[in-house]
Amino acid sequence: MEKEVMIRITDETEAHPAAMLVQIASRYDSSVYMETTGKKVNAKSIMGMMSLDLKQGKTIVVSAEGPDEEDAVKGIEDFLAGNK
Repeated sequence: MEKEVMIRITDETEAHPAAMLVQIASRYDSSVYMETTGKKVNAKSIMGMMSLDLKQGKTIVVSAEGPDEEDAVKGIEDFLAGNK
């Protein structure tokens, strides 16, 4: 499953979005990836996530593959939309 998501969180909303995204992605059994500007990283990898340019207003692609892929994509989408 794959979905384009617009980042709506701000630095004020979440001080460490990359760390929080890794925690969210790690809750799921599925493989979870985030892609922006041709760069695709494992969402469960803090180093990979820190290498992405996650800025408010940017659109990224969230993808997951596995038994709970829909829940994984939805969980990350909710966080990026500011719906913790």
